[in-house]
Amino acid sequence: MKSRTIRLLALLGALALVLAACGGGADDSTTSSAAEDATTAAGEAGGGELEGDIVIDGSSTVTPLITVAAEDFQAENPAVRVTVATSGTGGGFEKFCVGETDVSMASRPISEEETSTCESNAIEPVEFIVANDALSVIVNPGNDWTTCLTVDHLNTMWSPDSEGTVTNWNQIDPSFPDQALALFGAGSDSGTFDYFTDEINGEEGAIRTDYNPSEDDNVTIVGVEGDVGAVGFLGLSYVLENEGRIIPLGVDGGGGCVAPSAETVIDGTYVPLGRPLFVYFKAESLARPEVGAFAQYYADNQESITETALFIPLSEEQSAQQQAELDAIASG
Repeated sequence: MKSRTIRLLALLGALALVLAACGGGADDSTTSSAAEDATTAAGEAGGGELEGDIVIDGSSTVTPLITVAAEDFQAENPAVRVTVATSGTGGGFEKFCVGETDVSMASRPISEEETSTCESNAIEPVEFIVANDALSVIVNPGNDWTTCLTVDHLNTMWSPDSEGTVTNWNQIDPSFPDQALALFGAGSDSGTFDYFTDEINGEEGAIRTDYNPSEDDNVTIVGVEGDVGAVGFLGLSYVLENEGRIIPLGVDGGGGCVAPSAETVIDGTYVPLGRPLFVYFKAESLARPEVGAFAQYYADNQESITETALFIPLSEEQSAQQQAELDAIASG
């Protein structure tokens, strides 16, 4: 069976059916839209009447966002327990595709291999874009020699060919000082690792191994904060949460130096490190009222959730694309 991967508004259509089924028979004369039906059903199920457990794991980049959503949802539905763990995107899919979790957080789309594993275990993933992100390159506040790096600079820093040989800033660019280079970033279970290596080094997983990897982005923050010659990469929300401890650099992807921000990601100028973020719901789990209601809650409150968690909301183009996909599904 081909894995279903549908976007946010398409999910609303599916949720209308799920929540209607959970709530019993419907009046054939109803004229409300699918999204309105789903919202009404979720609201009727709220107010503390929902109960159960929702298990979420995956990307450390997406964790702060879904943690905010989980806490807000539980405040309105105290009998529902939502647990959010962080195993990295790859680690999250490993658990999700064998049925250990209801939701998998991801900073990249699910791979063909992961989809195949899910299919072999009768797990149907439903893709849900939750926000956008600016994968950010960070340095120590004591770095006074650069505010911007080109993609070529970054490739020289992180390429497998640089292992053991490129160890000083002046090897990146002759204008940079004689300062030892220290590298921190995501580990191989992270979707951020996959995305960064693909965009900067031209191949997923291609990276020098003499750096300090971790699936916990806070480890990268501490590492860069503690070494004047350090460089790291992680999601923008961690940069905003740790303002002053580290400094984000602009990236020149060929069109000039551009700083990571909500505006530059949405207008498409922060290249090549602007990206969407995802969660994947298990279709079987969506049939449970508490999981369906959680998905609907996020859809209804995504703007306030992304703002609270310091993430970048969906663009108008993404929303329009999602609506077109929903219309296509509705028309068969």
